[in-house]
Formats: sequence, structure tokens, C-alpha cells
Amino acid sequence: LSDCLACDNCMTSEEGARVFQQNQKELFRILNLNKKCDTSKHKVLAVSVCPQSLPYFAAKFNLSVNDAAKRLCGFLKSLGVHYVFDTTIAADFSILESQREFVQRYQRRNQEEHALPMFASACPG
Repeated sequence: LSDCLACDNCMTSEEGARVFQQNQKELFRILNLNKKCDTSKHKVLAVSVCPQSLPYFAAKFNLSVNDAAKRLCGFLKSLGVHYVFDTTIAADFSILESQREFVQRYQRRNQEEHALPMFASACPG
């Protein structure tokens, strides 16, 4: 989220509340609470890793991208994170959906004035 411009153009107020929960201070607060309470009362922590971040870690620590992914996952789990998800498949679905929408808009370009241009974004935030 450090690259986010916080323009609020991609979020509703409900999503804004979720973004607020995605910060280092809140993560460590929950991790510390989980360490102090019974496991039946733990808050479940899930982390999503976007594919764009893995090459950075790989280059920084002189690892392959696969090794960087494994080590990052292991590190997060050692902190107490329950689930670590790769968002590659979600990005693939997003691209396929954008492609489908573009084809539909392109086919309607002569019937509808506002069919094109089509603006799209794949913000990892």
C-alpha cells in the first residue's frame, strides 16, 4: 500500500475501512494478541502476496523467485500468519475479465457512443 496515492477513486468507504486494517501496526497488534490468548480465540490472519513483489525480494536477497516466495511464506507463517495466498490467479482472472469486456465494447462501438475508450486498472493495492 505504500505506492497507493490514496486518491479514493478505487474504494468505497467500506473498502477504506479494510485498507486501514492492512498496516504493519495493526498486523503486529493482532499477532501479539494471538500469542497471549487461547488458540480457539485467535483471529485468523491471511496475507495475500502479489506476484509483482516477489522479484523484488528475489533480487534483494539473491534468490530465485520461487525460493523468495517460499521464504517469504515461511517467514510470514513463523510470525503467526495462518494463510498466505498468491494473487497470481486473481490477476489472471482480472485480465481475462478485462479482455472479455473490451471485446464486448469493441463489438458495440458503432451502436453505443460511450462503448470506447475503456479504462481499466490492475492496482495491487
